[in-house]
Formats: sequence, C-alpha cells, structure tokens
Amino acid sequence: MRIEHALSWAQQELAGTESPVVDARALLSHCLGKTTSYLYTWPEREVSAAQLTDFKSLVQQRKNGTPVAYLRGYQEFWSLSLKVSPATLIPRPDTELLVEKTLEFNTSSAPSICDLGTGTGAIAIALATELPYSQVVAVDKVAEAVELAKVNVTLNRTANVIVKQSDWFAAVGNDTFDIIVSNPPYVEPTSDYLAQGDVRFEPASALTSGVDGLEDIRRIVAKASEHLNSHGMVLIEHGYNQGAAVAEIFAQHGYTEIVTFKDINALDRITLGRWHTCE
Repeated sequence: MRIEHALSWAQQELAGTESPVVDARALLSHCLGKTTSYLYTWPEREVSAAQLTDFKSLVQQRKNGTPVAYLRGYQEFWSLSLKVSPATLIPRPDTELLVEKTLEFNTSSAPSICDLGTGTGAIAIALATELPYSQVVAVDKVAEAVELAKVNVTLNRTANVIVKQSDWFAAVGNDTFDIIVSNPPYVEPTSDYLAQGDVRFEPASALTSGVDGLEDIRRIVAKASEHLNSHGMVLIEHGYNQGAAVAEIFAQHGYTEIVTFKDINALDRITLGRWHTCE
C-alpha cells in the first residue's frame, strides 16, 4: 500500500476522533521511522507489509482511545523528545507557558530550581536545557515516574538535573531554591474533563486533588516558603477557572507580586508568587 493510501484509510478509520489527520500522520511516520514531512514529500512510496501491520494495529488502538503518545512511547515538549508511559501525564503544549514564564521572570544565570511532581521530567529538563548553569531538583512520589524522568534526563543530556522520589517536599530536606515550579493535580474529581479524550487513560492520581481540585496546590504553597531563598518565586499551573482562587492561596500565605498569566486561549493557566524573607 502506498503512503497516501495508508493515510487515507487511517483517516477514515479515525473519523469522529479528536484529530484523525494529525494522528494518522503521527502514527504512520512512527511506523516508517520517518518524519511527517517525509509523508508529504513521498506519498507514492510503498509501505511494507510489516509496517502496514504495525500501523493498522496502532490505528485500531487509537480508534479505541489510547493516546498517540502512549502508542509511540514518546512526546515532543519544548523541542525535546520525551519518553512517556501510562504512569505519568502526557506533556502538553499548555505547560510550555510555565517554562516560558519561569525563564522570563528568572533573574539569575545559575538559579537553583525545584520541579515538584515532575512526571516525565518535561519542565525540569526544559529549564535545565535553557539554563545550563542552573541546578535542578525534580521530584515525584511515583517510583515509575522517577525512573522515567531519569531516563529522559539521560536521553536529553541534562546533567544539571537530579531526580528524587519524594511526596512534594518530604525528601527535599532543608534544601532551598530560587525557583519552585509545579504542574500539580488540579482537576475536580467530578469534572467532565476526566471522561474526555486522552485524559481517560492517564493516571487519576496525577489529575485530581481534593473536592475542589486545589488540595495539592494548598500544600505546595503552604510549604514552599520554607524551601525558598529570599526573593524566590513559585510558579504553578492550574485550571482555567482557578486563577483567582490560587492567587488568594498565595496571598493567604504571605506571598507578594502575585500575578496570573493566561494561555494561548486567553484562559488563566499559571500563577506566580514571590517570597521575601524577613531580614
């Protein structure tokens, strides 16, 4: 079967899913070991019988809802390629805003950074890549996530990242940082979002947090000041309807210069708070 015919078949099979054209191209390029641009350039090239068998299997799994990232085993984030597994969330473009704002408000060429709930290591590795003189500690309480993050650190050659197993700050000791970042669980357990798309296949423990989705954010903000250097900052990703509530949590714990940033869809997504140690 030619590439163009394989894509046409897959797009028909995936009709009614979220992104049939994009997914068909992503899965076929994966099976061929080629870039998606190759598919545009050589639509008449033949797909081997073995490649076609693999492709059809992946298309069927995608049709049943399995995320493309899990089918391929990797996901792009911040120009990085990261291995993924069902033990972690799939890195999403929205979270790149957390990296952007951290870089924008960072004032040091060699900051100390802590990434809480690192998952695949996406945020930590992106920051370590952009700030090669930084020292980044990435923590996650899930052992499988810790091992996966370590693999991604090695694959992306970010020797300035240390990955630890820790329930938030539990294993951080007395370490302090210039910057603390986190994309914690923040979805309400009753949210319809949990029954949609790729989220259905991702670990609930990385998605939900208490009745209102804010329990883990409260824990992080309450403890973060004990692990911040003076003038240090905390940046947290949250839900589109949680900006005001998260800003209030920061204020209640004595943070200043609190600001909430909107994502590309003009929805609240990241809140920053700065900590000033009494001198």
